[in-house]
Amino acid sequence: MDAITTAATGLVGAANRVDAVATRLAQMGQPNSPDVDVARQMVDLVEAKTDYQANVAVIRTSNEMTGALLNMLA
Repeated sequence: MDAITTAATGLVGAANRVDAVATRLAQMGQPNSPDVDVARQMVDLVEAKTDYQANVAVIRTSNEMTGALLNMLA
């Protein structure tokens, strides 16, 4: 599996985690909703953001390396 595919999978996972946090926070205070630990949700959100940024960096670096290789071959 190449780096871009792995990073893209990581981006999807981070986006899914953000969606899950948003859903849990949106359900706060509704009848029959589970108790939501807001602090835990914020930690999860920061972790997802960091994962997203790291995967973007992998894609950017892979793109730069491919460009450099192509420039060397030209």
